Amino acid sequence: MLRWHIEPKQLQLKYTWKISRNSSETKTNLFIRVADKRFVGIGEAAPNIRYGETAEELTRQFESLVENGLELIRSLEDLQMLLSFYPPANALRFAIESAYIHYICQQKGMAVGDYLGVSLPTTVATAFTLPIMEPDLVTAFIRDNNLNRFSNLKIKVNQEHGLELVQQVAALTNKPLIIDANEAWTEPDSLMLFLEKLKKFSVLFIEQPLPAAETDAYIYLRQHAPYDIFADESVTDKADFELLQRQFHGVNMKLMKAGGYLNGLHILEQTRQRGLKTMVGCMVETTLGIWSAMQLCQGINYADLDGFLILKEEPFGIVQEKEGLLSIR
Repeated sequence: MLRWHIEPKQLQLKYTWKISRNSSETKTNLFIRVADKRFVGIGEAAPNIRYGETAEELTRQFESLVENGLELIRSLEDLQMLLSFYPPANALRFAIESAYIHYICQQKGMAVGDYLGVSLPTTVATAFTLPIMEPDLVTAFIRDNNLNRFSNLKIKVNQEHGLELVQQVAALTNKPLIIDANEAWTEPDSLMLFLEKLKKFSVLFIEQPLPAAETDAYIYLRQHAPYDIFADESVTDKADFELLQRQFHGVNMKLMKAGGYLNGLHILEQTRQRGLKTMVGCMVETTLGIWSAMQLCQGINYADLDGFLILKEEPFGIVQEKEGLLSIR
């Protein structure tokens, strides 16, 4: 019989992580461990309050899965069936599925990429994300964190100070910028005014500026915005890919929202088939979660896998970053 275990870890952040809807000084992630007497697999869950996920709720869901037979599974098919009968939050589903796949790979002596049928890139160029902050703090933030080593920078923005924040960053770097609004705008007209004011800057694309529910607004925006529009919150474990094709130019796939390696691969494949650009992103995660995301980075257009770089103490050390490039130790 397999033994399953869940452990919460409170992760202290180097600075306040502020986006348009909330801010935090710490994150509590959960680590799922599955083992027999010889082999072990570990997966990470990074709960996202945007989807009602908390460490406490995910722990309760895990305990329910144990009560309903998690320790009795003997194959990935068994696990998928159990998770379909008692569906957990996506972040927990990913942690459980990835832990089990990591266990299988250790048991078989094979690489995770080989098991998934993908090639692991030697290095992955990641963006670095600036949280929302007072514009007069930007100079010191870029200097102290040596951000010009990254090939592009992502800026979290809100309606109140978004333009000023972009102006400050653009004045200090010639790196291309990604603007991430996390659904901060409520209607397309004011958003279009903001986008027009960005034309003097080197902007790659805009990420999820309107609420995911604004379906028609995104269809309009895709046709009229001066920049590519990428989906983030609009893509979780299930997606209407035909609709996404009409709404967006690209998709940011995050394993914590996809709910597993297998579905993450499916989302990327369906995205590519429809001519949409691909990005692999992350939450605030340790290098365990980042290592998992790197497995799916072959052939993508962009990566935003800097979540471990804002941790004061990173517990695993299995991914390193040098000059904006990620590699596995």
